[in-house]
Amino acid sequence: MLLKRLKIYLHNYSDKGCLGKEQGKSVSICFSIAQRREPNFYLDDPMAENNKNKKEESKKLTSIPVHDIKLKKGITVEGLFGEMEHIGGFSAQHMITGTHIIDDMLKDKKSFNFLSFPADIVSTGLRGVLASMTKHFNAIITTGGTVDHDLARAFGGKYSLGTFNADDAYLHSLKVYRLGNVFIENDEYGLKVEESFRKIMDDIYSSKDYKKEYSASELLYEFGKRIKDEGSILRQAYLHNVKIFNPGILDGAFGTQLTIYSQDHDFKLNLIRDELELSNISFDNKVTGALMIGGGISKHHVIWWNQFKGGLDYAVYITTATQFDGSLSGARLTEAVSWGKIKEKAKYVTIDGDATIILPFMMSALGME
Repeated sequence: MLLKRLKIYLHNYSDKGCLGKEQGKSVSICFSIAQRREPNFYLDDPMAENNKNKKEESKKLTSIPVHDIKLKKGITVEGLFGEMEHIGGFSAQHMITGTHIIDDMLKDKKSFNFLSFPADIVSTGLRGVLASMTKHFNAIITTGGTVDHDLARAFGGKYSLGTFNADDAYLHSLKVYRLGNVFIENDEYGLKVEESFRKIMDDIYSSKDYKKEYSASELLYEFGKRIKDEGSILRQAYLHNVKIFNPGILDGAFGTQLTIYSQDHDFKLNLIRDELELSNISFDNKVTGALMIGGGISKHHVIWWNQFKGGLDYAVYITTATQFDGSLSGARLTEAVSWGKIKEKAKYVTIDGDATIILPFMMSALGME
């Protein structure tokens, strides 16, 4: 038996209304060409209603033609994105939609905007993009490993081009770590983190304004204050007064050093304090948005706290994960709507693809430096 109603949501709602009505029509489509949003389709069982308006509705569904890209010598990233505006397929169209949503989000002066990402991409050249993006957001939520990689590289840690197809047992015998296709000598990671941590932590501990108890965001602010590398995410967050929330700060080399340090120093880490601040952000801001790169604890912390204000108003999620294992990383943003973590009428899109490819193009198209 045919389903009486099937709805396929391509969730980027506009405020311009719909062509046709949801009730009494076989098909209706909501979109705003001016806002260049991806259409929102409602597809009904064609056997359930009469056919007199099918031609009219068909025209509405097919009103935006696919545009062939015309490459030109010396074309800019912004120009290329203009050519791709109506590329149609497949993840590229989601990338274009996501770029427009981020643009709207950052231009909305009422919106408190989050940037979230995991640690792995900080080991790549994308660290520079993330550092330059920091000043455009109100808060960052990330993981413990982000601090490890940012700190190691800020103090000269050498991360090298490698390959996915390596003999990992052989690399281990050479004391070379493999992170995807990035190679890192043991001393360029662990030793750099340990040495830089001790140097900075001792300076914090001996300072006249030492507090004995810190939240994760307060501690990372102090580290950013003492880092000299302008390419550091922690440094840029400090310079632009952007708080870094790190609910998994103990999960990594930095967290291990904190644990060791606390054994013979009067130091306490208060993880609850940041949670209370995230709660306040949720309740104090009527409009919120987020660019979420990858899943895990960083993504979930963004959407979790935003559910208490009724959900995000803007959301863009970049992922390579599949939704069919039930994981948070694979979950599309549509799933978050069912939890109230994203508003039903929010502007949002999930982009399937590798952030190391997608993000530099999106940020360049938006004119970020």
